[in-house]
Amino acid sequence: MLKRLVAVSATLACLSLAACGNEADGDETAADPSTSSSSETTSETPSETPSESSSESEAPAAGACEYVEDGSTAAKPVDLPPSEPTVSGEVKIVFKTTLGDIPATLDADATPCTVNSFVSLAEQGFFDDSPCPRMATDPAFGILQCGDPSGTGSGGPGYSFADELTGQETYPAGTLAMANAGPDTNGSQFFFVFNDSPGLTANYNVFGTVDPAGLKLLTTAAKKGDDGSHPAGGGVPNAGPIDIQSVTIG
Repeated sequence: MLKRLVAVSATLACLSLAACGNEADGDETAADPSTSSSSETTSETPSETPSESSSESEAPAAGACEYVEDGSTAAKPVDLPPSEPTVSGEVKIVFKTTLGDIPATLDADATPCTVNSFVSLAEQGFFDDSPCPRMATDPAFGILQCGDPSGTGSGGPGYSFADELTGQETYPAGTLAMANAGPDTNGSQFFFVFNDSPGLTANYNVFGTVDPAGLKLLTTAAKKGDDGSHPAGGGVPNAGPIDIQSVTIG
C-alpha cells in the first residue's frame, strides 16, 4: 500500500509514493517508475500471474474491493478491511504528528478501495506511533513518505490491493497518494506531496488532499531538506524525526 532527488535527471533514473520498489531493499517508494527498466521491479511485485489460478478464483462482486494476503508479516497485526467500502464521499481525517495536526480530506468516491483500506487501518490503530522516515525535497519531487510502523520502508499490513488509476493523475502540493512496489501492490505506505511534483508519473493512487494548515507544516519542515541517505532519492528529514502519533477519522 509508499527518497530525495539530488539531481533531477540522476535521481529519476534511479527511481522505480507512494511509488515503486527499490530492488536492493524491497521498499515501497514514491518515485517515478517511468524511467526504470523492467529489471528494477522489486521482489514485492505480486507473482499471481498463472492463468489457471485466475480462472479458478471468483471475481469480486460489483462495488466490492479485494484485499489479498501477500505472504508478508504485517508490521502490526490487523484484520483485512471489509470488502464492501464503509465510507463514501469526502472523509475528513486528522493526522496528529510531531509536526502538529495535519487535517486532510479523503476522496472515497474516486478511490473507494484505497480509502476503505486506509480508514480500516486507521481505525485499527495501525498508523499510531509510526515514523515517516523518508523525505525527498527536490523541486520536482517533494514528498514525505509514511505508513510503515516498522520504520524500515519495507513494512506493510500483510495484504495488497489493486490500483485505482485513471492515467490522468497529477501530484500538486497537498496531494495524498499511495506508495507501491509496482502495479497493484498497494498496502499501507503513502506519501504527502508538499510541492508540485512533475517528476511523478500517474502510477500512484491519489486518495485525498491535505488542508492548507497541514501543508504549511510540511513545507516548513521540508525547507530544512533531507540527508540524501536513501539510494533511490531523499532520506531522513533534516528537521528531525517526523512521526504520526495517531489518525482520527471524522
